[in-house]
Amino acid sequence: MTVDFVMVADELAAELKANGTEERAVNEKRYLKSEIEHYGVSVPIIRKLARRFARERKDLGESDVKVLALELWDRNVYELRKLAVNVLAARAGDLGLEDVPFVEGLLRRSWTWALIDDLSINVVAPMLSGVDGAAAIRERWSRDEDFWVRRTAMLALLPRLRRGRDGWEEFAGYADAMLGEDEFFIRKAIGWVLREVSKHSPELVFEWMEPRAVNASSVTMREAVKYLPSDQRELLNESRRSGQRRVKR
Repeated sequence: MTVDFVMVADELAAELKANGTEERAVNEKRYLKSEIEHYGVSVPIIRKLARRFARERKDLGESDVKVLALELWDRNVYELRKLAVNVLAARAGDLGLEDVPFVEGLLRRSWTWALIDDLSINVVAPMLSGVDGAAAIRERWSRDEDFWVRRTAMLALLPRLRRGRDGWEEFAGYADAMLGEDEFFIRKAIGWVLREVSKHSPELVFEWMEPRAVNASSVTMREAVKYLPSDQRELLNESRRSGQRRVKR
């Protein structure tokens, strides 16, 4: 049976729009510095609709889901793009290396952490999990001109790093290469991953940060030390202060 993806997208858009508010749309558009339309729908409602859709439309194949996601994306509405990400996340296990160009295209048209982070953690990470050649893709992304794509290279490792040390060396290499960048969202991503790793392996983060405390940005430093033991946190902060004093002389 042929699926009318325009009609399906119309129905999903109408349901989302009915659950939005003008006040939320204005505030969220301002907060995200967004240039596309907003319906003003909360994330829980978007996720609930995506889960229901995934249950009800199990008849859709992988290619169908991608066509629908693209139809939603092309409408230039934030909530429809967020819905597309969540629909893809529900079927991420069906995606593989052959779908990298498609997902990469969405990454390059996200332009906000609110979509990039969701794509990185809930679509890219499972899509590349255990796949030969995954590291090569992330490594290529880590050198990309688009800082959102570079951010993805690191955040795609976050689910693994939340569970343990698997992926640490790869992340550390990317973080080293990007440590001196001026882009806030790169600095924040490095600190975010370090913060999550510190919850189970504080010594790993401490040892990595110790020689880099002076050169790390304040946002990276702040995130990295947040959950470290107080003695490690103070040592890093003092190392940073001492190094900065030496630089100023």
